[in-house]
Amino acid sequence: MDLVDPLTPLPPWFTNDDLDAYATLYRNSGFRTALQVPYRRSRMDYGVTDPKVMAPSLLIMGEDYFMKFPGIEEYIRKGTVKQFMPNLDITCMPEGNHFVQEQFPEQVNEHIISFLNKNCTT
Repeated sequence: MDLVDPLTPLPPWFTNDDLDAYATLYRNSGFRTALQVPYRRSRMDYGVTDPKVMAPSLLIMGEDYFMKFPGIEEYIRKGTVKQFMPNLDITCMPEGNHFVQEQFPEQVNEHIISFLNKNCTT
């Protein structure tokens, strides 16, 4: 992963204990499982002819290294993803990273509550 500088210090919300816990999980299971997650294998044919999610959906993300992968920024920012999820609300947090829910839990909770209030019917 040449996207990450190993000399970059950990952010204050992510401790060395957190890093050790994640590292232990990967050591025990290997990284292969993460690469088998369906969204990482999008070119496989699952027999779905109309891959649309019509339910209201919410994406909250930081603008970290993920946006640097080829095609991702256009997919998110230009709304290409909405071809597959027309009722998707996207919230990008420019100061956030890949673990935005840990970095800014209060703001993420506010976005989730707002989304639920907007989309829940009683």
